[in-house]
Amino acid sequence: MTGFAKLDGLDFPQFDPGTVWLVGAGPGAPGLLTLLGYHALAQADAIVYDALVNPMLLDMARPEAERIPAGKRGGKPSPKQADISDTLVALAREGKRVLRLKGGDPFMFGRGGEEAGVLFRAGIRFRVVPGISSGLGGLAYAGIPVTHRDANHSVLFLTGHDETGDVTALDWDAIHRAAPVLVMFMSVKHLSTITARLMAAGRPAGESVAIVSNAALPQQSVIETTLGAVAGLCEIATPAIVVVGPASRHRAMLDWYAGDLRENPLG
Repeated sequence: MTGFAKLDGLDFPQFDPGTVWLVGAGPGAPGLLTLLGYHALAQADAIVYDALVNPMLLDMARPEAERIPAGKRGGKPSPKQADISDTLVALAREGKRVLRLKGGDPFMFGRGGEEAGVLFRAGIRFRVVPGISSGLGGLAYAGIPVTHRDANHSVLFLTGHDETGDVTALDWDAIHRAAPVLVMFMSVKHLSTITARLMAAGRPAGESVAIVSNAALPQQSVIETTLGAVAGLCEIATPAIVVVGPASRHRAMLDWYAGDLRENPLG
């Protein structure tokens, strides 16, 4: 027995009816799904999935599994978070094995903690299956290590706005001082304001910025610029991760995801 056939004999956790698994789908490439995530896809009766989930993953599910889109994209009509959580509870109470499939990692700016809290209060058993966050795996596909001995020993992950969508309410002085490398999720909409705030807090206009769009996908693109030049950018493809600081210093050597390596849709 070789290869993936060996998985058939493994003792995977039981995915019981009436329970919910919150599974991270990874940053884009379907090949970055975990083994537990793949097991959940093979067992689920209902899949509630985000807009950023690769459609190839849904093709791995059982044909009879119900597929329910629950994507939230900035600036576009999206389901309310409360409605998504209520859907998970309702499906579980119907006795279904419910898979909540989320881009990246459920607990890394994915509202997985909120959904798990709702399930707990509703008395629904759940399991969390971590995924590879785009702030780690997506940057690795762009040749950007979030830490490197020659560049930084700490990193700060943050979103580009608070819970109200306001960017100016964040303490940008504290953010500037917190770490040499900042990795920002959901920040493209307010990026010009964010970079201006960071420079006002003391970051130099010439500091490096890398913007990774469609991470870990064949159409991945990377913009390398500076804080002072961000405001002049005409268009940035989304979804995107923004990295401020010296993390991209070695990208010229580490930019491995190129050429024919992008031809495999699994990553």
